Amino acid sequence: MSTSLKEVASDNKWIEEDTSRRAKWWYSTFHTVTAMIGAGVLSLPYAMAYLGWGPGTMVLVLSWCMTLNTLWQMIQLHECVPGTRFDRYIDLGRHAFGPKLGPWIVLPQQLIVQVGCDIVYMVTGGKCLKKFMEMACANCTQLKQSYWILIFGGIHFFLSQLPNFNSVAGISLAAAIMSLSYSTIAWVGCLSRGRIDNVSYAYKKTSSADSMFRVFNALGEITFAFAGHAVALEIQATIPSTPEKPSKIPMWKGAMGAYFINAICYFPVAMVGYWAFGQDVDDNVLMNLQKPAWLIASANLMVVIHVIGSYQVYAMPVFDLLEKMMVKRLNFPPGLALRLVARSAYVAFTLFIGVTFPFFGDLLGFFGGFGFAPTSYFLPSIMWLVIKKPKRFSTKWFINWGCIYVGVFIMLASTIGGFRNIIIDASTYSFYT
Repeated sequence: MSTSLKEVASDNKWIEEDTSRRAKWWYSTFHTVTAMIGAGVLSLPYAMAYLGWGPGTMVLVLSWCMTLNTLWQMIQLHECVPGTRFDRYIDLGRHAFGPKLGPWIVLPQQLIVQVGCDIVYMVTGGKCLKKFMEMACANCTQLKQSYWILIFGGIHFFLSQLPNFNSVAGISLAAAIMSLSYSTIAWVGCLSRGRIDNVSYAYKKTSSADSMFRVFNALGEITFAFAGHAVALEIQATIPSTPEKPSKIPMWKGAMGAYFINAICYFPVAMVGYWAFGQDVDDNVLMNLQKPAWLIASANLMVVIHVIGSYQVYAMPVFDLLEKMMVKRLNFPPGLALRLVARSAYVAFTLFIGVTFPFFGDLLGFFGGFGFAPTSYFLPSIMWLVIKKPKRFSTKWFINWGCIYVGVFIMLASTIGGFRNIIIDASTYSFYT
């Protein structure tokens, strides 16, 4: 039975954990889709505008292949020690790098991904809610963007009280369906609208320094679109495992389904969105589309529903970490009061940052490089080299080192580009408008 398998002692365990593992393979599909296909897909045409047709397509295809490979590695490493399951990224990090170094390498990166995603989803949810209301009720009094982000954040004060991953399965399924739906509306809407007058695919006219930083930021935006790895082991931990049928079989089946959905969402949105608007595309392609009004309004509402689910998928491991820390360090008694304090404080924090810095494209680039590139592009390859020790100069050895070099470059470039653009845009922005 799966319960006979040993679990690694972790600082990152659910306090009120349901120890039964009853998830099916398709759970991993929609959890992975919800975690991966987020608001980032809507910025892909914007990234293409800075990279151009050739480099943009190449980076997109390379990212899809690289992250599918590293996701496969994580799924294989989940039970790389016979009879033991590494249920958290941090557990695998401890096994690969040692009990002292492991948490320092893995935990900061994972937290950057999870907290970064939640901040971006606060901004996205608020912006799309505002756009939906403007289109659905043209005669209504229009609220400031900050208020809509606050309204969206308010929803999470209630949803954050759901205890664990299994309890958000329904929200996650709805979110996965929404992501497929609004991605389809985005590219079909662009296709039916056709190209704008005097569309240009030339690089945007700006200074060479600004152009370089914007290209770096575009790399980060694409990286942000491949973000599911930070919660992959947590998702696999919900699947039962026996020696005859280890969890890696249904998990990989689910992951392949998720990557198929990923491909039919990402590539058409990126290509058709850029084809329709060229260098004038918005950092959220839905904002370029106005007609048919009911369909675009529906797509914005779908984005809102999706990022509600995505926020919870990324927040769950952070809630767990906060609660564990409060019990161990502050002797806080487990229970409803703990959940109420820890989770509400986290939601309030992400809400405050989202309202203060609502720069969607810049946030994507910065967090995409700083946190997502390591967790999705090269950390799994480093752990594979350490744990599996492939033969030097073999095909697997070269693939892993290739992923590491490309991933490190993307991390450095997009972090610098995103951070610089946040500073530039903040200097001319009226806060809390």
